[in-house]
Amino acid sequence: MAIKQTSVSYYGMNYVEHAENDFKEMVDHGCTCVVLAITEFDMDFWFPSINPVIQKAHELGLKVILDPWGIGKYFGGEQVSLFLQNNIHHRQVSAVSGEVLPHACFNTNAFRDYFQRICLKLANETEADGFFWDEPHYAFPKSYASITGGAGDEWSCRCPECMKKFQDYYCYEMPKTMNDDVKQFRWREALFILEDTSRKIKEINSNYEITMCVHATINTYYVTELRGYDNWEMVASSPYFDVFSTTIIDWALPKAFFQDVTKRTVAMAKKYNKQSERWLMNYYKQPEDFSQMDEVVDLYEKLGVDRLAGWTYRGGYGTVLAAPDALKLWDRLGKNYKRILKK
Repeated sequence: MAIKQTSVSYYGMNYVEHAENDFKEMVDHGCTCVVLAITEFDMDFWFPSINPVIQKAHELGLKVILDPWGIGKYFGGEQVSLFLQNNIHHRQVSAVSGEVLPHACFNTNAFRDYFQRICLKLANETEADGFFWDEPHYAFPKSYASITGGAGDEWSCRCPECMKKFQDYYCYEMPKTMNDDVKQFRWREALFILEDTSRKIKEINSNYEITMCVHATINTYYVTELRGYDNWEMVASSPYFDVFSTTIIDWALPKAFFQDVTKRTVAMAKKYNKQSERWLMNYYKQPEDFSQMDEVVDLYEKLGVDRLAGWTYRGGYGTVLAAPDALKLWDRLGKNYKRILKK
């Protein structure tokens, strides 16, 4: 099956003339789509530049997807959050310790309204092609190994607002130990903010494409992530998402892990008539032998992946998360993109 789209993420929303040169380089590297990482600061300070940047990408033949990058520290991304800076409440709280965490609670109306205003402003006032929900997650736990597949002791969120919603729904106090009711509550509430926002985006323009990107976890017998979007059936079956995407896998992990995650990603997307997308690590770490990227790209194509995406432009060159040989890694991604599009 042929790869239909090749994407790369990009941070440069400041000056359209600078973005133009970068977009030309992306096209030369075989990219057909750019994922613009839009921060809260971009919305607050650089907003007048966003649509001209989008228009320039379109002029050069690139599709444009908007990624609310790191917003509220609810989505993936290194960016700081103005919401957290300006709100001392509405944060996630650890269930066992009661610690207030530096992550917005996305089950609160305050954050839901804040996030939705950003997205609807972009939907109404720009000419982008879609939106990318980038690794949304509860703050804890990251991962715990267990022979029973159970979670570790700590988790979130048990803030006053989550506790009240749980009490109202289940008619008893939200426990500090995770049980099946807590799991269902977390999955349901986590999905609401993105389904509701996606629905409203599509009411503005039904052609907007929504990509839902969840963590690429084993999530079976030995490991349970419990980040809120681990029930892939629940996520992929949503009528508001068009693309089912799973995140980057570290190059150091075994080939079997790449294969397992990819097979399940493709199967889940096909089951619910969605496009499938797999990501390539193009920053921070690089394969010991760059030929591994070629092999993984071939594996993704062989297993029926519809779209490839790489984080990030130029291998993160010039940032603290740059790959050791950032520009060489970027060039290797470009060679693979051009190679795979010719098939």
